[in-house]
Amino acid sequence: MISLKNRLILTYAAFVSGALLVLTVIINLSVEAVFEKLARDNIRERSGEIIRTVTEQYSLTSGFDTASLEALGMYFVHDGYIVTVEDPDGEIVWDARSADMLHCTAVLDDIAERMKRKYGLNGTIQNHRYPLGSAMENIGSVRIETYGPFFYSETEFGFLTSINRVLLAAGTSFTLLIAAVSVFLASGISRPILRASEAARRLAGEHSRAPGGKTPVRIRDDYKTRELRELSRSINDLAGELEEGERRQRQLVSDVAHELRTPLACLRGSVEAMIDGVWEPGPERLLGCQEEILRLASLVDDLGLLASLEWERVTLEKTDFDMAKLLESTVRQFLPAARSKNIGIRLDAEPCQVHGDYNRLKQVFINLLSNAVNYTDRGSITVSAGQISGEGKTPGCVVSVADTGIGIPAAALPHIFERFYRSDKSRNRKTGGAGIGLAIAAAIVKAHGGRISAESNVPDAGPPGSVFRVELY
Repeated sequence: MISLKNRLILTYAAFVSGALLVLTVIINLSVEAVFEKLARDNIRERSGEIIRTVTEQYSLTSGFDTASLEALGMYFVHDGYIVTVEDPDGEIVWDARSADMLHCTAVLDDIAERMKRKYGLNGTIQNHRYPLGSAMENIGSVRIETYGPFFYSETEFGFLTSINRVLLAAGTSFTLLIAAVSVFLASGISRPILRASEAARRLAGEHSRAPGGKTPVRIRDDYKTRELRELSRSINDLAGELEEGERRQRQLVSDVAHELRTPLACLRGSVEAMIDGVWEPGPERLLGCQEEILRLASLVDDLGLLASLEWERVTLEKTDFDMAKLLESTVRQFLPAARSKNIGIRLDAEPCQVHGDYNRLKQVFINLLSNAVNYTDRGSITVSAGQISGEGKTPGCVVSVADTGIGIPAAALPHIFERFYRSDKSRNRKTGGAGIGLAIAAAIVKAHGGRISAESNVPDAGPPGSVFRVELY
């Protein structure tokens, strides 16, 4: 299979060489056409010169002088013109063939052979008669035989041959130059593609084995050609995504193990204690075991729901309802928990119609309010809702949940909607849950074609607190 580089080289070279060949042929044909016209014009001019010369000789001697005519005639024979001079009665005064038949024949044969061999022209001997004198006085006529329809002299042939040689040399030089340029251009295009291909193969074979999930594969992406630059950046982006995916996978395994370890350890300790007779298997002990089992079951159910949402396997039961009423019902559920912490919850929601799954969307705001209450020790929580209309979008509803809690570090904000992510790396139960509630909320909002975002400040970066914003269209 031919490589891209060789294909580009052949394509460039073939295209430019073809264009150069066509240009060379056009130039050659144009030069030959010009020379042919010059040759025809030269025959006419030489014939006119012969007529003038013979006429002048007649005027100088008041008649035809055969010696002078022979000198003039043999001079023109050397150039390929066979001259015959006749008087007014048609009698031959002087004839070049009679003077030197062998020389005349040799000259014409040489011209015919030259034209056939070098030019490929099979012409004939042409005979033209021209009157001598004027309208007032007829002194005779002159017959001129030449090779026709045109012929080149040795000098003209030499000049034409030189031009063809120059064109051939120029064409050869340009062909070599084109080959070099084609190799350079093809290499410039194919080299980044080969690097991208090699990087893709390395990504396919190395990223899963890289220490710590790191993917060291990166390629140059500062090419001036837009397509090559985009291809290289796509490969680098892919490497980054694979690295991030590997990190998330490893983190997910670690977090799941941590979430399962605590309840399983509690269950194991309680069951072993009851088996060994340390504890009596009374209702209180069994109730503690049941709580841990329910906790595990809840975690599994949340994971199943999240997987179904991410794989779009959940059928949303959409209806038209007022978002203000949904928020009022949700806020009412958290009023007791808020009062127990001496924090207030304020609802500021105007009527806003939404077409969506009521129960799923309620779960979104239950998760958001649950986090707001858990992470707010003083101050208040504000839940607001109103209509929104974005450019090119149908009118929708925007809901925000703002608290005055401890805030979220800036480094953690991009990851808070990831599964099992918690800014507290110790995953202490006193400071939060399993870290899956926001992931579920984000998946539900996405399934509705909406958007969820968060802004937050920690105490050192300004007034503490977080604002979660949900847009539904």
